Amino acid sequence: MANWSPTPIWPQTPRRRRGIWNYPRPHRTGLRAWIPSWRVVVGTGLTMVSLVVGVFTAGWIGWPVPDARKSIGSETTTVYYEDGKVLGRFAAVDRTIRTLDELPPYVGQAVIASEDQGFEDHMGVDPLGIVRAFISNVTGGGRQGASTLTQQYVENTYFEPGQSSYADKFREIILALKVDNEKTKDEILEGYVNSIYLGRGAYGFEAAAKAYFNKPAAELTVSETAMLVGIIPSPSYWDPRFGEESKAVAEQKWSRVLRNMADMGYITQEERKSATFPEPIEYKPVSRAGQVGYLLEEVRKELADQGIAEEDLMNNGYEIRTTINSKFQKAAVEAAKTIPYEGEGAASKRLGVSIVSIDPKDGAIRALYGGKNYEENQYNSATIGKAQPGSTAKPFTLIGALEEGHELNEYYNGNSPMQIPGWTKEAGGPEVELTNFGPEGSGGESYGDIDLIDATANSVNTVYAQLNVKIGAKKSQDVAIRAGIPEGDTNATLSNVLGTEPVRAVDLAGAYATFAAQGTRHETHMVTSVKNGDQDIYEFSGESTQAIKPEVMAKATYAMEQVVNEGSGTPAKELVGPDGTQRPVAGKTGSTNENKSAWFAGYIPQLATVVGLYQTTEDGGQDTITPFGEWAGGSITGGTWPVTAWTQYMQAVTEGMEVEKFPEYTPPAPPPSPTPTPSPTPTVSDDPNEKVMVPTNLVGQQFPAAAAVLSGAGLNPELIEVPSDQPPGTVLSVEKEGQEVKRGSNIRVEVSTGPDENTATVPGGLVGGDENNARGQLRAAGLDPQIEYQASEDVAQGTVISVNPNEGAQVPVGTRVQVIVSSGPGDIGLPTDEPTGPGGGNGNGNGNGSP
Repeated sequence: MANWSPTPIWPQTPRRRRGIWNYPRPHRTGLRAWIPSWRVVVGTGLTMVSLVVGVFTAGWIGWPVPDARKSIGSETTTVYYEDGKVLGRFAAVDRTIRTLDELPPYVGQAVIASEDQGFEDHMGVDPLGIVRAFISNVTGGGRQGASTLTQQYVENTYFEPGQSSYADKFREIILALKVDNEKTKDEILEGYVNSIYLGRGAYGFEAAAKAYFNKPAAELTVSETAMLVGIIPSPSYWDPRFGEESKAVAEQKWSRVLRNMADMGYITQEERKSATFPEPIEYKPVSRAGQVGYLLEEVRKELADQGIAEEDLMNNGYEIRTTINSKFQKAAVEAAKTIPYEGEGAASKRLGVSIVSIDPKDGAIRALYGGKNYEENQYNSATIGKAQPGSTAKPFTLIGALEEGHELNEYYNGNSPMQIPGWTKEAGGPEVELTNFGPEGSGGESYGDIDLIDATANSVNTVYAQLNVKIGAKKSQDVAIRAGIPEGDTNATLSNVLGTEPVRAVDLAGAYATFAAQGTRHETHMVTSVKNGDQDIYEFSGESTQAIKPEVMAKATYAMEQVVNEGSGTPAKELVGPDGTQRPVAGKTGSTNENKSAWFAGYIPQLATVVGLYQTTEDGGQDTITPFGEWAGGSITGGTWPVTAWTQYMQAVTEGMEVEKFPEYTPPAPPPSPTPTPSPTPTVSDDPNEKVMVPTNLVGQQFPAAAAVLSGAGLNPELIEVPSDQPPGTVLSVEKEGQEVKRGSNIRVEVSTGPDENTATVPGGLVGGDENNARGQLRAAGLDPQIEYQASEDVAQGTVISVNPNEGAQVPVGTRVQVIVSSGPGDIGLPTDEPTGPGGGNGNGNGNGSP
């Protein structure tokens, strides 16, 4: 027993420990060693499902539906001319939102038929489509989308452009499911048709309808709708305007949309077959080039003053109505184009041009030109630029004087140069002599004694300076402010009568509109209303004030009419009405020292217009205007291009406009002969025996002008008033006209006082006319014709040879007028004026020989 031992236990082979990678599987041979067990398959599947569910749950919880992108709600603000034409737009994007009820039903139907035929049934995403797109993308079959209409809406509304990664796509799916759960199908479809980009800068179908077919979306046809829907995937390439290839693709897509609509029952097969491909209009991108930018900027500034911010204009889709007349604005552009900027006689590139028209009845700006092209130069010469108004400021002093009781027939010394008490070149400086306009170095033109009418017509500085001294410069300033010039653009120095304080053209036009309204001032404005749908956002309601009494303005207007009739504004006389008769025009030219600005401010009863020029130096200072065009080699003043352009412009805008008259005003008769103020003539001798010639061509002029000429020649005009059919103050005759007389002689000047009720005028045109015609005209004039016959070898029988008193003579009513009539060669026994009895016969067919 001592040698006994237990039976040995033989060791077994240990089992291999399993790792993460347990392949090939032990105890398996062949292919089976590489096939996962069912436990692995189930575990892996459950893990994947858990992962997907976890990620989806995290996304559902962590990704709420965000607010729509700010630009999605933005709409285009459209600005209109007075006549309803589109002037321009304010827009962050070109979009006008419309509800589905405002669109034709086939707009939404076409979108569904083309983009997502299962839209009404799915829950916002298409799982099969997603799988199909995933397989295509991972197998290299090309990048493919599976977005439903809801997903596209989510992408357009909540995603920024360029977000298209797989993570973004997953987020898009989550949001699409949420949106489909929170919104109705109609709300999603409505959001889609208002947010989708359709090319030509248009977002949504309303903007696209206007961009492609120049009509609102409500008027789109089925065919037009199908074309727009067809190019949704790539409007930047499939727009037919890009060429034949793009048009061919667009037609193919258009046909596909119609086919799908017919298959889904939205249209009939007959409608599909009869449809023709629509032709889009020519694309004209929205631009601020030309005048559009200038006008939109003025609209923006005016509304900013009313509390409407630019951001509101860019996003809120307002409809803005303006006062600008498209015809007037075009005419202003055409007038400005007459300035040459190239070739011989070219104008400076730094020339500022302004044309502004204002309606006197309400202060509405009808045209505003302040530059050629806003995209090249945003500086508006009419509303930003300022220049001295020159003599266009003289009417403020004239009106002030009339308000103080002065009259137009008052005489002032119009000689030049002249020392005016208190007249200085600059404030606080020494007194200097004032000169009228005239050739350089001449000391200015002298007019002698002259009344305020002629002083206005001839823009006589020395007269107006004296007038400003009488009424006070503060009075002139007050009138300017009341008329419409901002107080900051006025001063109370004596020189304000010559327009030394720079002003804007739009303000000067406003002041002259007050003149045209016979003293009623209206607030100058360009915007009449702002609407947001049916909601009124703003409506102009400016007040009017009686700034100047109508009776004063009637006098001032009469004086300014003479600027056009016989002064520096005579080119404006060419403005005529529809029947060819001259329109009444009042206005004033304006020029400044060294011709740094030039103006014509004029008006008719229905419209006031200012045309202005100024030129700047390279550093922004004022420069002498470079003469151009037909005035090259001379100088540019208010009586050159400004009044010529004013006339051209006004003729265009008043075409067909009724001719209205200014208020009736009868100028006062000239006062008794004034003591002439001799013009300074250094070359005239003091020798009393010196002979001088009595000037000629004075007949027909106004007496003050004729008196000034006679005084300048060293003669003393003696006024003799006589009644005549000529206007009061008109020179009828000048004693010893054209003859030499002693210097200092008195010269009788017959001046008309107007027609006398007890006088008659011998008609003109009698000599050389028919005898019977002469009889009739004389009797119609209240005169007694006395016919006498005289043989004549040269004048045909029955023709008037002469009359006595002469034609045009003023004679008492009933005066016998001798009429010498030719009896032909020799004496043929023609009777005298007295008949000899019936049946005498005169050989000319009268039978009884009586007159």
